[in-house]
Order: sequence, then C-alpha cells, then structure tokens
Amino acid sequence: MTDLWIQPTGAALAADVHGVDLSKPMDDATFAKIADAWGKHLVLRFSGQKLDDPTLMKFSARFGELDRVPISAANHDRKDSGVAAEAIDWVAVIASVKKDGKAVGGLGSYELVWHTDMSYNPLPPRASLLYALEVPPDSGNTGFLNMYAAYETLSDELKRAVEGKTCIHDSSRNSAGELRRGFQTTLDVTKTPGAVHPLVRLHPVTRRKALFLGRRPGAYIHGLSIEESERLLNAIWAHATQERFAWYQKWRIGDLVMWDNRCVMHRRDAFDESLRRLMHRTQIVGEPVLAA
Repeated sequence: MTDLWIQPTGAALAADVHGVDLSKPMDDATFAKIADAWGKHLVLRFSGQKLDDPTLMKFSARFGELDRVPISAANHDRKDSGVAAEAIDWVAVIASVKKDGKAVGGLGSYELVWHTDMSYNPLPPRASLLYALEVPPDSGNTGFLNMYAAYETLSDELKRAVEGKTCIHDSSRNSAGELRRGFQTTLDVTKTPGAVHPLVRLHPVTRRKALFLGRRPGAYIHGLSIEESERLLNAIWAHATQERFAWYQKWRIGDLVMWDNRCVMHRRDAFDESLRRLMHRTQIVGEPVLAA
C-alpha cells in the first residue's frame, strides 16, 4: 500500500488513484484506502490497467453484489460481444464496434444525455465501473456531475420547492433516447413507466443530501400539474448541469473509471461513428433510495 496515492482532479469531483495494479490481489488495507477516496471524490480513475472480464468482476464485487446487465435497446447478441462466457450476465458492452455488420454492444457513437444509471429501477445500482479497451482519439469523452454540490447550492426557493417531492424515472428509453425493447412511446408524462424516487435522496453511507434526477425526458413530479412539473424540472436541471459541478474524463486505453451512482450523473460526447470505441461495464446492486 506504500505506493498507493490519491490525486484529486481539482474539479468539483473525481480523483486519480496511482500505484495500484488491479489485476493483482489486493489486501484489505489497500481496498479500504480506495473506498475512502471514492467516498470523498465520488469518481475514481485507475489508469494503465490490464483487466480481463473476470478480474474486472472480482474488483467490482469488492464494492458489493454485482448487478445484472440491463435490458438493451440495441439488437445485439451478448454471446457475440467478446465478453468472457462467465461474464455474459454481469459485464455490459458499450461499443460502436460491429462484427459481421452487427453491433457487439449498446449505445453506439451518439451523444448520451445527462443521466443516472438505471434510476428507472426501484433499486438503482450504487456504482458503475467502466473499463476502456478501445477508444477514439480525443472524442467520446464522459462528463460527470457532483449532485451533492448541485443540491447544496440550490436557491432557498428551489430547496423548498423540491422538499418532499418525488419524480418518475422513465424506464422506456435509454440515455441516447432509444426506445428499449418491449416498451411503447408514452406521450403523457404522468403515465411514464418507471420507478418513482425522491428528488432529494440521502446517501446511505455519507448521510449527505444529493439531487436525484435520472433523465430529463419523460420525468414528472408527483402532485404537480404537468406545467408546474415542467417548470420546476427545467429550473432544477438548468442548475444541476452547470459546468462548475462537472469534470470530464478523456479516455485512454486501460482507464477504469468508477462512480457513485447515488450522487453522480454522467453523459457522453458524440464521436465519429467510423471510429472504434469499446468499453466493458459492471454495476453494483443498489439499496432503497432514502428520502432526505
């Protein structure tokens, strides 16, 4: 553990973890230091790693039970994705790569809007870990937002407006706006399918309050008219997505980035569809969303 050190990015969140090879066994003291840094910085980057799927799963599982791969909008067969056989149900492929003209993963090359992973589920994952196998040069970057800071800097008026409110998180579309398999378009936001969560959640470990927004499209705040809900959501999102709360990851092969899905939102820049980008992702099973 003597070689392990943490370097904050200097932005609103995120830090680099230096001096650790995640492909090798890790003692409890080293893991405890990493877990502590994650709690402080919300997003951690481990650069220069060489991980196969079982090793990625093993490290991820130190943070909790692995979550199953979510329902995809893309028509791709995970058996042809290049994921290790024992990892098919646990490692998602995020890729623009095609094999025999067919996508090997989801989410292509287009822009992904600000979102919280799988917040449309009753128990959204507590963490996501994304590992870069192939990346385009200086494109397809990923932005992260500190939702603690977003909540703490709300005006008094907006804090009062969101207090005790709950919101629908749309399960029908992914972060690229694609309709998931088995769903139909819903025009009335009061009937949007998906879990209902508090707008402000209490982190179960840090006990800090964070905005919990999911995705903007399809959202609806219970107890308000559609017009009132839209106005309040627009105001909250305009505040929460300011650049002062953000940090952007510029991907390199061998980067593993993990984030706390309970207090962080993220998005992706679009990139040229002719370029190859291949990522493997694991997620950690979450816990009930606590109202603040």
